[in-house]
Amino acid sequence: MMIRYASYFMAALLPLLLFRWFAPASIGEIDFWLLWLLAMVLVSLPVIYAEIALAYRSVDAPLAGMQKLTREADASPLWRSFGWLAAIVTIVIAALVISGASSGILSALTALDSAPTIPSFGVAAGLMVIAVLLSLLGVAPLPIGLGLMVIGLAMGLVNGLPRVDFAMTAISLSEWARAVALALVSVGAGTGLYWFGQNLITKQATTAIDSSQQNAPSSANKLSNYRATKLVLPIWILQLLVGMVALFISGLTLPPIGQLLYWVGVLFVVSYLLHYSAQQLAHKFGVLVSLILTLVIGLVLVIAIPTTWLVGILVIISSVAVLLLSVFAGWRMKISHLRKSLNFGNEAFYNLWRIAIRLIVPLALVLALIGWVMQWLS
Repeated sequence: MMIRYASYFMAALLPLLLFRWFAPASIGEIDFWLLWLLAMVLVSLPVIYAEIALAYRSVDAPLAGMQKLTREADASPLWRSFGWLAAIVTIVIAALVISGASSGILSALTALDSAPTIPSFGVAAGLMVIAVLLSLLGVAPLPIGLGLMVIGLAMGLVNGLPRVDFAMTAISLSEWARAVALALVSVGAGTGLYWFGQNLITKQATTAIDSSQQNAPSSANKLSNYRATKLVLPIWILQLLVGMVALFISGLTLPPIGQLLYWVGVLFVVSYLLHYSAQQLAHKFGVLVSLILTLVIGLVLVIAIPTTWLVGILVIISSVAVLLLSVFAGWRMKISHLRKSLNFGNEAFYNLWRIAIRLIVPLALVLALIGWVMQWLS
């Protein structure tokens, strides 16, 4: 049962996890949030549709699924790099969040006069080890993590919401870059998480059909009535609503106990991200080696890479991953295969999606990358 709702848990959790890294400087800028909303519609929504369609077509997880799809489309193995990038992006997100958790936990313990004499990177390394061990539990830690995070935030709300002074500012390419990055990371675009979640649901349904022949007709009927929109829109709308909530609470000050609960909850959520990454790498290396690789990469990121660099690495890799996905889905996949996988009720919707994934998404990503380069150079 928990597998069926994993994608919805992640849709609710990703904005809460990642808004603080991209939004604080622009909290009161109305134009920034309008650009974010535009990026959610023009970039994130078509990409989520693409992920779900490729999941349905491949009937496998991202890394293994891209191998099937590239063979089917007679495309270069280069496109399979999306599966690898998706796994790496998720580890980078986990490392970024754990780095924040280590600082938050130390701050809370200091306020309680219980801070250990351990540097922040040492705490981060310990948290990474714990998260990898929790990843062995699969989807189970997600509701626990969400519950702890909500309790921690509720404790901060006792003193009221932080005041936000809204105003219009000048629109720039770097602002568009931040809006696109926020739209991508807050929906998990380029991570393959929803592809993975849909694959788990499909496997569960297939297992139910195989194990119980008397229920096969009804289960098969459910699979035949598949429509991508029924999966995509609830996820996207949930992300939009939680994103708006995250906007108003991103400046929230939590009491020490609230901070501890929140960051412990974050640790449970991160374990699912690492579970996903390890599962992808296991397709090539096996379960044990993939867990060790995930742990080693995660430790290197939290110990050796500054947090500000992790943000830059996340922006670049996630943008490249989404660009690969959009170009592959828009230009390399057969039209008939995608039309059947999306199963839109109206041909006009399919044509709009195809224009977006082929032209609008790549152009928006290129402009965003240019904006980031301009911001870094300045």
